[in-house]
Amino acid sequence: MVIMMTYNENEENALVRHLCSAEPAPGLRDELALFGQFVGSWELDWQGWDSDGLQQRARGELHFGWVLDGSAVQDTWIVPKRGEPGHGEVPFGFHGTTVRFYDPQIGAWRSTWINPMGGSVRCFIGRPVNSGIELLSTDMEPHLHWSFSEITHTSFVWLARISHDGGQNWHHHERMDATRL
Repeated sequence: MVIMMTYNENEENALVRHLCSAEPAPGLRDELALFGQFVGSWELDWQGWDSDGLQQRARGELHFGWVLDGSAVQDTWIVPKRGEPGHGEVPFGFHGTTVRFYDPQIGAWRSTWINPMGGSVRCFIGRPVNSGIELLSTDMEPHLHWSFSEITHTSFVWLARISHDGGQNWHHHERMDATRL
């Protein structure tokens, strides 16, 4: 049996109105600045390597915004960008989202990545390190290490490293050079 649900335009807009926020929550402004600095739209130059070292390249897009009454930052990563060859194709293409919020109990950011195309959900703990940000996911194999570096108002570098041996050895998996639109 198939159940089809319909919605009208007002219901669709209600989700956007209740999810998105115009600014960070006033009491959390300082804590949220770590990822809040990325709010806006970005163009990505993505490159990834498979287990055989084969490199792929694509252009992508990235959008950051305030959500949940300004208590969190959400982003949407799209590679290849919409309308480009390969959009929506795995293994290198992805269209996913991350919800990030500061957790004062652990003094760090909780970050959850959801990638329907790849069938994955990963939880990370993120912290500022030197002049960048590092996020680590060790809740399952492979372990993942993501970082933001070379951060300016108009650009940053995002790197992904992967470990298949519990964090003993790390290998470059992806790199994205982001430019603010």
